[in-house]
Amino acid sequence: MNAPALLNTLVRMLGPSHVLTGNDAGPFCTDQRKRYHGQALCVARPANTEEVAQVVKACAEAGVAVVPQGGNTGLVGGATPLAAPPSVILSLRRMNRVRRVDGASQTLTAEAGCTLQQVQQAAADAGWLYPLRMGSEGSCTVGGNLATNAGGTQVLRYGNARELCLGLEAVTPQGAIWHGLHGLRKNNTGYDLRHLLIGSEGTLGVITAATLKLFPLPRTQVTAWVALPSAQMAVELLALARNRLDAGLTGFELMNATALQLVQRHFPQLRTPFASTAPWCTLLEHSVYDATEPAQQPLQDLLETALQQGLISNAVVAETVAQTHGLWQVRESIPLAQAEAGLNVKHDIAVPISAMAAFVADTGAALAAAFPGVRMITFGHLGDSNLHYNVQAPEGVDPAAFLQQHEAAINTLVLDAVHRVGGSISAEHGIGQLKRNILPRYQSPVALGMMRAIKQALDPHGSMNPGKVLPAQSPQGLG
Repeated sequence: MNAPALLNTLVRMLGPSHVLTGNDAGPFCTDQRKRYHGQALCVARPANTEEVAQVVKACAEAGVAVVPQGGNTGLVGGATPLAAPPSVILSLRRMNRVRRVDGASQTLTAEAGCTLQQVQQAAADAGWLYPLRMGSEGSCTVGGNLATNAGGTQVLRYGNARELCLGLEAVTPQGAIWHGLHGLRKNNTGYDLRHLLIGSEGTLGVITAATLKLFPLPRTQVTAWVALPSAQMAVELLALARNRLDAGLTGFELMNATALQLVQRHFPQLRTPFASTAPWCTLLEHSVYDATEPAQQPLQDLLETALQQGLISNAVVAETVAQTHGLWQVRESIPLAQAEAGLNVKHDIAVPISAMAAFVADTGAALAAAFPGVRMITFGHLGDSNLHYNVQAPEGVDPAAFLQQHEAAINTLVLDAVHRVGGSISAEHGIGQLKRNILPRYQSPVALGMMRAIKQALDPHGSMNPGKVLPAQSPQGLG
């Protein structure tokens, strides 16, 4: 590898202001949680797909790895370079054009560097809904959403990022461009290549643009905050809500008391509707599309039935847009409150809904017995079986020291429990660096073998985002 020669080549391609080195590259080399700190020869910032292809090809010829990066909001170190082998961070942030909104096909085509919020707004301006929604939507990007198969708060109605994507444009590890930006619902012409790239975390190629599904805008949305005595009651309320509201149920978030207390401690300006804190609360969202359909009444009828059946202890329905935003702000502030409280052991897990209540009770008891005083910060998207099952240090214990001493044992306890009930160790955050080395404990050898075969076929030199997803193996062709 001749690093100066590669840098000179990239500067000629992109211009000196779009090849960052030294301190200018520093923020790109650290993940959002400040957990991973890598090194890179530079940060390359192409403006279009052709420049992406040129950068990737130049890096391949120089034997230098490429680390694709969008908004750098990931939580598993998937977009952070390693210390070795030598790599170039490929930032897609300049590629931020919405290329087309096609109302007849109900699609929107956007470049990978568009923020999720930008895509949502472009769809809304055209009278449509792009339903992917999450707390980081102002900074996370379309390319990152697809590379990690992002989830969010409306998966139970609309699906993950994978379900919302009809076509991709991408650059291969060799620097060739794949033009797959169709908006077709039906296209059975061989292997579906977009599904190889979606969720691959940049290890198989670089997503440069996507054609996304659009949906009719709801006429109105009604939100309710509900207090419940147990997680089992939340599961039963979910079943009742699905039966009563059907596709109108677009949000069902679960939060335990400890999570909400943490929000109130660090963000006292945010208020939950009830003076006393219930063991569990849910946030329900009912979307109404038909102008002839009543808005609040179906949700109010659901809550009255749930109260009569003893499933809930209290409920309030937001009456204004401001109240709705306030309720969602409480929910979305839980991760921010955890960050204020200090480092914690995070688990982004999926558990079958039928096993959810028993999992929470049994695993919580096992953690309390093994690590007295730990605080369980449990919240997430119960409607699609995804929990953020986080473990905070006991009061008065240094969070960083607790994490360093106990993280491995806590991970084993929790993830073994997830595996026993047929769940997943990563619901929506991906594998990245964080879970790479534990993946073989929970993924079958057959599945890992198939994944390695795909990686070898598409990226034989291991040049795309090395050290992510698959357990470490010595890559060929990289120093």
